[in-house]
Amino acid sequence: MRVISIKSAPGEREAQLLQEGWVKQSTLGEPRLAEVVENYKSLGYEVHVEEFRDQGGGEGCTTCFDAGKEMGQVYGTVYIRGRRDSAGQDELF
Repeated sequence: MRVISIKSAPGEREAQLLQEGWVKQSTLGEPRLAEVVENYKSLGYEVHVEEFRDQGGGEGCTTCFDAGKEMGQVYGTVYIRGRRDSAGQDELF
């Protein structure tokens, strides 16, 4: 499986997560957010989700996020890392 890295200018919190070994994967809303989290967990990854907050001044368009927020949609940014415990490792993978 090929993972496409997301390029961004990390804020303080993101920099801390990256330093702890987390890898940023995607920012999305429900119902896909829950599906992606469960899929990564089933593949043996630790998963962490941070609520997406546009901090302004960043690169790229946020129109879709802004419109979704106006309708009550909450977005999360998914971070993953390999499990630290060997019990979570499946020898088939």
